[in-house]
Amino acid sequence: MLVEIENRFEEIEECYEFMLAYAAQGLTSDKGSESGKQVRVFLTRAVKALTSLTEHCAEAMGDARPAFLAVLERDASDSLAAMELVLAQPAISSQLVDNLNASVHLRALLTDVFLLGEVLRAPQVAAHSASS
Repeated sequence: MLVEIENRFEEIEECYEFMLAYAAQGLTSDKGSESGKQVRVFLTRAVKALTSLTEHCAEAMGDARPAFLAVLERDASDSLAAMELVLAQPAISSQLVDNLNASVHLRALLTDVFLLGEVLRAPQVAAHSASS
């Protein structure tokens, strides 16, 4: 289960990193360039990774489900809506992606992902240290 969650976190982070580079290119459309084709691929992967993310995290945490999962759900839902809005556009410009990158929703989601990644890895690190 943790591997699945880590993979989802990675897809979200990779999408954001790609979008930073895409935004810097000054493209007026995603048509006609390799990075233009890739922006939709990265966004689609991130959308898939966000779908049911909170449920996967809750399952991995078992009975120790912190109230923070409500924050993750809200931020994931808001980010998902923003990404789907961008994907629905006939042309995805660098400026559009730059605005998505600057979205408070996406930034909050990234912080959630970083925080939860550390929380979920902590038991593994502690178990590994104890067995060493």
